[in-house]
Amino acid sequence: MTHPSDSPRALIRYALVGLALTVAIAWMLYEIRDALMLVYISALVAIGLSPLVNAIERKRLPSLRRSAPRWAAILVIYLCIIGTIVGVAMLVVPVVVTQARDLAAALPRLSHQGQLWLIDRGLLSRELSATEAVQQTAAGGGAPDAVGFVVSAVWRFVGGVFGIITILVLAFYLLVDGENLVTLFVRLFPRGRRVRVEDACRRVTSKVSAWLGGQLLLGGIIGSTAALGLFLMGVPFFYVLAMIAGLGEMIPIVGPILSAVPAIAVALSVKPALALAVIAFYFAQQQLENHLLVPKIMQRQVGISPVGVIIALLIGGSLLGVIGAILAVPTAAILQVLFQELVPEADTD
Repeated sequence: MTHPSDSPRALIRYALVGLALTVAIAWMLYEIRDALMLVYISALVAIGLSPLVNAIERKRLPSLRRSAPRWAAILVIYLCIIGTIVGVAMLVVPVVVTQARDLAAALPRLSHQGQLWLIDRGLLSRELSATEAVQQTAAGGGAPDAVGFVVSAVWRFVGGVFGIITILVLAFYLLVDGENLVTLFVRLFPRGRRVRVEDACRRVTSKVSAWLGGQLLLGGIIGSTAALGLFLMGVPFFYVLAMIAGLGEMIPIVGPILSAVPAIAVALSVKPALALAVIAFYFAQQQLENHLLVPKIMQRQVGISPVGVIIALLIGGSLLGVIGAILAVPTAAILQVLFQELVPEADTD
C-alpha cells in the first residue's frame, strides 16, 4: 500500500519546499557574509590566544594567593598588543614626519629634474609649473577621480578600524565564555561521540595557536634579516624600518609591499643606487619567505605540508584577497582536523 506522502505530487512539493528553504538560507548567509566573516576572524583570534590566556590564568598572584581572573589575563594580553603598537608608532611617526618634510622640500627639485628628463627625450614640450600641472589634471578629469579615491580610502580605513575594534571586543567575550561555548557545542553531538568532538576541539585550538606562533616567528625572522641587511647597506633608521618589515609580515600579499615602501623612500633620500639595492634586497627576501620560510615553518607549526600551505594561500587570496590569504592556513588546519575525523568514520561504515 502506497503512503500518501510517497505520491509524486507530495515528493515534488517537498522538493520545492526544500529548494526554497535552501535558496532562502543561502541568500541570508550571503547578505550577512560581512558579519559572519567578523565572527569567524574573532573566533580564530580567540582560539589562537586561548592557550596563552589559560597559561596566564593559571599563574597565582602572590598578593591575592589565587589565580588571576580570566578577564584580567585577557586584558594583560590586549595591553601588551596595544603597547607594542603604540611603541612602534612612537618610533615610526617622527621618522615618517621628518622624511615627509624632507620629501616636500625636495619635490620642486625632483619635479624639475624629472621634467628635464622628459623634455630631453621628447616626451614633454616644455616645463610645467605646479599650477599648470594641477589645472591640466583637473581638465582631464583627474581631480574628481583623485577626490573619489581619497574619500574611498578614508572610508575603508575608518571601516577597518571599526572592524578591528569589533573583532577584539568579540574575541574578548569569546575567550571569557570559551569553556561554556565549547561545552555547549559538544552537547550538540550524541553522547558516544562527545569525547572525539572534545579531542577535535583541542586539536583545532592547538593548530590555530601554533599558526599564530608561526606568524610571530615569521615576523621575527623577517624583521631580524631586514635589520641586518639594511644596516650592512647603510640605510638610515634601519631599526625602525626592520620593525615595520616584521609587522608587515603579519599581512600576506600587501604587507611586505607596504613595509618596503618606507625603506625605499629613506634609501632614495640618500642616493638612487641605494634605493635600487633596497628594492633588490626586499625582493629577494620575499621570494625566500614565500617559497621556503612560510611553507616550512607552517608545516612544522601547524602540520600542513608545504604544498597544502601554498595551495591554501593561493585559494584564499583568490577568493577573498588579503583577508583570504590571512585566514587560509588556519582554515586549512581546521579542515584538516575535520577530514581526519570524518574519513575514518566513513571508512568503517
